[in-house]
Amino acid sequence: MSPELIISVIAAYFLLLLLISWRSGRGAGNAAFFLGERKSPWPVVAFGMVGASLSGVTFISVPGWVVDSQFSYMQMVLGYLVGYAVIANILLPLYYRLQLTSIYTYLEGRFGRYSYKTGASFFLLSRIIGASFRLFLVAGVLQLTLFDAWRVPFWVTVIVTIGLIWLYTNRGGIKTIIWTDTLQTLSMLAALVVSIILITKSMDLSLGEMIGRVAAGEESRIWIFDSWQMENHFVKHFLSGAFIAVVMTGLDQDMMQKNLSCRNIGEAKKNVYLMSLLLVPVNLLFLFLGAVLIHFARFRGIPIPEATDDLFPLIATGGYLPGVVGVFFIVGLIAAAYSSADSALTALTTSFTVDILEADRGRDRGRDHGEDLGEYRDGDRKLTRTRRWVHLGISVVLGLVILLFRAINDENVISAIFRVAGYTYGPLLGLYAFGLFTRRQVRDRWVPLLAILSPVLSFLLSHFSESLFHGYRFGFELLIVNGAIMFTGMWLISRKS
Repeated sequence: MSPELIISVIAAYFLLLLLISWRSGRGAGNAAFFLGERKSPWPVVAFGMVGASLSGVTFISVPGWVVDSQFSYMQMVLGYLVGYAVIANILLPLYYRLQLTSIYTYLEGRFGRYSYKTGASFFLLSRIIGASFRLFLVAGVLQLTLFDAWRVPFWVTVIVTIGLIWLYTNRGGIKTIIWTDTLQTLSMLAALVVSIILITKSMDLSLGEMIGRVAAGEESRIWIFDSWQMENHFVKHFLSGAFIAVVMTGLDQDMMQKNLSCRNIGEAKKNVYLMSLLLVPVNLLFLFLGAVLIHFARFRGIPIPEATDDLFPLIATGGYLPGVVGVFFIVGLIAAAYSSADSALTALTTSFTVDILEADRGRDRGRDHGEDLGEYRDGDRKLTRTRRWVHLGISVVLGLVILLFRAINDENVISAIFRVAGYTYGPLLGLYAFGLFTRRQVRDRWVPLLAILSPVLSFLLSHFSESLFHGYRFGFELLIVNGAIMFTGMWLISRKS
């Protein structure tokens, strides 16, 4: 697969994205950037959110994960359904009732400014890490398949990768992303289906025969009930999936910003339900692709790489299949990675502008106090300038973090993201759970300290769990423990309302 072919495909793909950005971003102001003017059609939002939920990490890591854990990931996917039901029936009504731009504003009204800033800061930390991991993945593949052949340094690859996202999200923000995510989700799913079909055909098998082989093999095992000590035991995976959905969607400005762009709470709920149902067959398809790749590797005598994230890229771009498979792989990877990274950049910009700088409050206060239209427009122009500088600054930060990951990353990417989320999203889980399910007031100044202490204690518990709990090893359920520690700490510093 020649670099010239790859760059042509990438160029055509991004020209299409820029065209969508130009059409959707015309006349877009701050209301469009932050919340799409609350006019987004919910079916389009739901379909686009599938790609944003999966990302380039899923595109590469989930198929490789089948090597070590079979189809047990589906246990977590089923848990997601419970988490999305909680989002639709508890969190979304709260956010719509308060008419929030940033969901962390809720914490200020419930507890105070320290809690508010803590929640927003932990989101910024969590999403910068997550978005950087995803972009690191796609930049690495582009480096391997394209830029190494042209002797282009990795840092240049990173600048190009982030620069393209900045270019098509700078004006329209969430209004643009609603539509670009739809294209990217469609491209990712097309790449997934075409890859399965072409790999199966190259083994002289029909799709039905391949399904039969996978179903009869060990790699299709879903349910794990062997031992409580196993990290992928059903109960651990199912509960972890439910809580991961709540924190990484319901308590995440990135994902909720799209839900809040719908016209009303009814459409937002339908969006969540449709998206959650679509995720089940889509994730099953990714796992099926992983099984197909394992069968193909055995068929061709290809050693399974030690880093299972490399399995799909190795087979798709290693010359074992027709070049069209490699083209679809690159398009699918870019589509998957950018569908999550572009919305992350917009959400980070929104949160930093609204929550940290509070740049929108002067404008809104002037409107509330009856200032004339000219003064309000002046405030809106200042907000626009601030937002654009923040947008650029966050882009630079993502680039620097990607270069840091280039130096230190040494584990399966999807596991790394979930483990990091277990630490950084845990305090958010505890904060919101305490706010929603108790009526107690906390000593607000102590909340930042608790939010730091909670992940530290969780890490120590995980590190020494085998000696403390007779061989028990924590998996993704560490997120629940982290949230429980935060909740307990808040109870200890609280009083009756």
